Amino acid sequence: MMNSQPNSIEELMQRANDMAGVTLGDIAMEHQVPVPANLKRDKGWIGQLIEMELGATAGSKPQQDFLHLGVELKTIPIDAHGRPIETTYVTVAPLTNIQGLTWAQSVVCHKLSQVLWIPIEGDRKIPVRERRIGSPVLWQPNAAESHALQQDWEEIMEFIAIGKVDKVTARHGEVLQLRPKAANSKALTESIAEDGSIKLSNPRGFYLKINFTHQILTNAFN
Repeated sequence: MMNSQPNSIEELMQRANDMAGVTLGDIAMEHQVPVPANLKRDKGWIGQLIEMELGATAGSKPQQDFLHLGVELKTIPIDAHGRPIETTYVTVAPLTNIQGLTWAQSVVCHKLSQVLWIPIEGDRKIPVRERRIGSPVLWQPNAAESHALQQDWEEIMEFIAIGKVDKVTARHGEVLQLRPKAANSKALTESIAEDGSIKLSNPRGFYLKINFTHQILTNAFN
């Protein structure tokens, strides 16, 4: 049973703070949701569980999870030292019809304008049901972070626009990276070819690099 959506940021933060220290198993029991033995096949399970608990409504739509509050929700698995274990998925990258698209209009900019980070124990040795939820962080990018995100986004989009999406590797970008986003390499979508025509490529997604999200958590907790 999904909780109703929060009416204010204060209410959202109250719910998020109430989860701190609680295990995923406790929350799953409350919602009568079975807990997977591991997350290999259920990669999005934790995110969906936390969405239910907090009353997020967007699901996989390209908009913020709490659109009426202007807040995006991101669960982030961390190790024993509080360092994120993996990169953070932001959104699918547009590979066609991008003429005139600016950073300010982009889904990446929109989603990252305000993020509620929910750290969760991510050590694979801890059974999923016993993993605890950490203290929430409500974050808005400062001027330097916004500049870094915009710079990376514009550089990556330039590659896509001139038909070189296949030349972009995960090493491009200081804080933001572009990676294949599909269950397998057979999935294909339209993208721009170097001569301006349309070709088929693997779908791509924008991800935040670990050093960037680690800095966000470090700044919040120190």
